[in-house]
Amino acid sequence: MTEPKLATRVGAAMTRRRRTPSAPPDTTAGPPGNAPGDAPQSPPAPRSRTARAVMLLRRHWLVSVLLAAGLVLRVLAKVAYNPALIYVDTLKYLYGVYPGSDPLGYRLLLKVMLPFGGLPVVAVLQCVLGLAVAVVLYIVLLRRGTARWLAAVAVAPVLLDAYQLQMEQMIMPDVWFDALIVAGLAVLLWRPTVTVRFAVAAGLILGSSAAVKSVGVVLVLPAVIFLLVSGGGWRRAVRHSAALVAAFAVPILCYCSLSYVAAGHFWLSGSQSTSGRLAAAADCATLNLPADVRPLCPPPKVQAQGPDWLVHSSASPLHDTPVPPGVSRAHLVAELDSAIEHQQPLRVLGSIAEDSVRLFAVTRTPSPWISPISRWQFQTTYPTYPKWVTLGRGNVIIVGLQRKAFGMFRLHPLDPAYGGPAHVIRPIAAFLRSYQLDGGYTPGPLLLVFTLAGVAGSLLVLARRARGPRSRQLGLACLLFIVTGVVILLVPDLYEFSWRYQLPALITLPPAGVLGISAILAARQERKQSRLAPAGEGPQPGEEARPGEGPQPGNRRKPAEEARPGEGPQPGNGRKPAEEARPGEGARPGDGRKRAEAPTAHPAPDPG
Repeated sequence: MTEPKLATRVGAAMTRRRRTPSAPPDTTAGPPGNAPGDAPQSPPAPRSRTARAVMLLRRHWLVSVLLAAGLVLRVLAKVAYNPALIYVDTLKYLYGVYPGSDPLGYRLLLKVMLPFGGLPVVAVLQCVLGLAVAVVLYIVLLRRGTARWLAAVAVAPVLLDAYQLQMEQMIMPDVWFDALIVAGLAVLLWRPTVTVRFAVAAGLILGSSAAVKSVGVVLVLPAVIFLLVSGGGWRRAVRHSAALVAAFAVPILCYCSLSYVAAGHFWLSGSQSTSGRLAAAADCATLNLPADVRPLCPPPKVQAQGPDWLVHSSASPLHDTPVPPGVSRAHLVAELDSAIEHQQPLRVLGSIAEDSVRLFAVTRTPSPWISPISRWQFQTTYPTYPKWVTLGRGNVIIVGLQRKAFGMFRLHPLDPAYGGPAHVIRPIAAFLRSYQLDGGYTPGPLLLVFTLAGVAGSLLVLARRARGPRSRQLGLACLLFIVTGVVILLVPDLYEFSWRYQLPALITLPPAGVLGISAILAARQERKQSRLAPAGEGPQPGEEARPGEGPQPGNRRKPAEEARPGEGPQPGNGRKPAEEARPGEGARPGDGRKRAEAPTAHPAPDPG
């Protein structure tokens, strides 16, 4: 019986009101449904921008520390060298020398940036671009399910590697090329499922990279592989791949069309010669060559200079050997290349393989076989390249311009609009050089670990061992990064090895390795959970259902109406299973509560 208790409560409430006649009405009551005496439920006060920023930094403290360190290093590098670092190839983009040898996408970017402050502004923007690449990579890795500390480890090379810092100070297209790669991969990985719009956007971005560096034409391969493996049915995979390929071709065709109108040739750039690679790998003593071709094949002592020297030096046998009258030198070189390819292919492949693993070496030591590594290292004085870049009186930068290879040089002071005299702050430059030479770069063995982990994570998807949604998303992203890294690093090695061409490893191999490790761990955890879960049983009370799971057949309980073990509707208590009464208290008549109906039990009538 509940009537006496109800009367007692009403009387006590009236007594309290008589004792406090002047009490003001409660204007802080929450929304209807709050019990009397409960604290008002007001919405939380919005945090200030400063508070949100502090919370964000605390949550992502490791990458924040790395970003701060990367920013400090970039400020030091910019202060140390003024106006910026100029390389031999820089003259292609500033003055248009060697027309047709490289795409001119970077030259167009320079024309946009130079009016706003010359070469110093370009260097600053490239530093900002390097930091932005790291941030985008970090966000993409988090969106794919990587742990925060692992994502921070993956972007540390981009932020701290001294070779990356040095390239950002150099007027070269490499930083912009890497940024376009990351942007294209980020679009493909931004959502778990790629839509046609995202495929088109990724294709446009990756295709634009080919207008900056011609090697970008190979980036369509990893993107298509990713879309084909992503699943969703073969029709969907083919449709998305076709959309990406079509979008990829648009910027390339537009560039080639403009090139045809302006210069009369329909290409991104002139084809790079493999003659240096082939001549350096050949065993000339055992080659069957025509008499007029044999003098072009270099002896071992000359081969030791490496492919780059054989192609670009005027003293190379490929360029200074006399040729018979009426015979084209290009024709003789082509005959030599063909003989080496057909008679000694294993020597060529071995030479390429030997260069491709230099990236994983424990140390980076100079070698006459490859282009000097000092070109990509900080110096304590302003770096010069005789005939191409020298210093005049007052440290005025003098550039030597050639309109064609092995032609005459025309010396000119650097355009004052590009920047002032060369200036180096030696203490800062000495610190940067010491940092770079004493370990301030990504170790080769660490890159090897990232590569092996990326391959393992990719095989997890290809072998269909990643069956859970999380491991599959991680594995697919790993596949995209590792294939992109392998393709973009291996193609330049077909021609020659340069440490400059290894920079894309920093934006592909560490993310691939981190994603591979995360995919392996996620797949292991999913297999463990599948073994522990009883067959035919749904999620336990209070446990969220896994993706793709729902109520098991025959289980009539609803998630909100789970009863505790051993508990059910008691005979004669008149309560529904979803309603719980206080001890010794029955239902209150007229209290306005809406009771949940039990799906399987009917209450017995109240005996009282």
